[in-house]
Amino acid sequence: MALVVSPYMKIYRKFKPHLLLVMAQIGYTFLYFITDASFNHGMNPHVFVTYRHIVGGLVMFPFAYFLESKARPKLTLALFMEIFVLALLGRVSLTLNMYFASLKYTSSSFVTSIANTIPSLTFLIAVILRLEAVDVRNPRGIAKLLGTLISLAGVITMTSYNGPAIQSLSGASKHIRSNIVHKSWTKGSILVITSCITWSIWYIMQGMTLKKYPAQLSLTTWINCIGAAQSAVFTVIIHPKQAAWRITYNNDFWSIIYAGVVCSGITTFIQLWCTKQKGPVFVTMFSPLATVLVAILAYFILGEKLHVGRIMGAIIIIIGLYLVLWGKDRDKNHLKTQEQPTLITDNQKEPKMHAQVGSSAESQVLQMDLETVESKDGTNGLRLCII
Repeated sequence: MALVVSPYMKIYRKFKPHLLLVMAQIGYTFLYFITDASFNHGMNPHVFVTYRHIVGGLVMFPFAYFLESKARPKLTLALFMEIFVLALLGRVSLTLNMYFASLKYTSSSFVTSIANTIPSLTFLIAVILRLEAVDVRNPRGIAKLLGTLISLAGVITMTSYNGPAIQSLSGASKHIRSNIVHKSWTKGSILVITSCITWSIWYIMQGMTLKKYPAQLSLTTWINCIGAAQSAVFTVIIHPKQAAWRITYNNDFWSIIYAGVVCSGITTFIQLWCTKQKGPVFVTMFSPLATVLVAILAYFILGEKLHVGRIMGAIIIIIGLYLVLWGKDRDKNHLKTQEQPTLITDNQKEPKMHAQVGSSAESQVLQMDLETVESKDGTNGLRLCII
């Protein structure tokens, strides 16, 4: 008896990766405000990164140990070194240390805007490595290329053009103003741009590593644990004083717990799962949503001014995101249509088969005729007749 799948379940399965990645960007949106507040109160960014991934590794370990005990492949030395590099380059050790250090020298709005170049960089690297197919002779290939360029144009608009300011709401719940003046914007810009490059390489490496180590929960745990060790060594070298590792209970503690559980744990697992399902370019195309959400929350909750340039950039980014997603969806449909004729041809090659089973003493003949018949809905099916 065939199971009947409701239309709502079909829609959910189709858009499940989209929904999960939107939720991940919502999680990162709150992280920007939490970490910015912690750093303004004196929290060391490198210590924060270390503690964050210790928490992420501890949270994900039980799930990885029990749920993937049979699905987890053997960890060889070569695979361990690959995960080591993955943790170093990605949203864990080197990249996050540079990324959060740039927050100290610039601002959260500037950093999130520059981080939106990651989809374009990832797309470019994927095309160079032939991991992403772009056929400019058909609309789907043009849509992916044009969507990436449009998203990049939106990023440039948000970063370089402010335009007239829209006054903040007088009824905003909190008007937070930092007394710290961000200095060394050049240093901060270099750090955030470098982190974006390594971040893009990390997304590409995810797809390669997942083919050899498909256990996403275990890979998330390994990335957090190795990244925490790498970050700890780096932090001890540049901050040898024990006082740098002290955290306050009120603000720093809860920001570390949130970042570890939600971002290092759950969100990293979501991104790995979606990378396996849809590829690295698909995952990175959702990262600009965090910038849009940061601007909206900053306006309605923190009482910050919203500039017309940021609104225009956000709209342009969303248009580019839609074009890329449309192109990738058409790529998937195109692959399905290419596979269907092959299956029909194989079924029609040998319409009849005869099988004889038995011995001379016990002569029993089973004649199995595979006849192509027409079903009620007009499609061709197979009828198995046993005589």
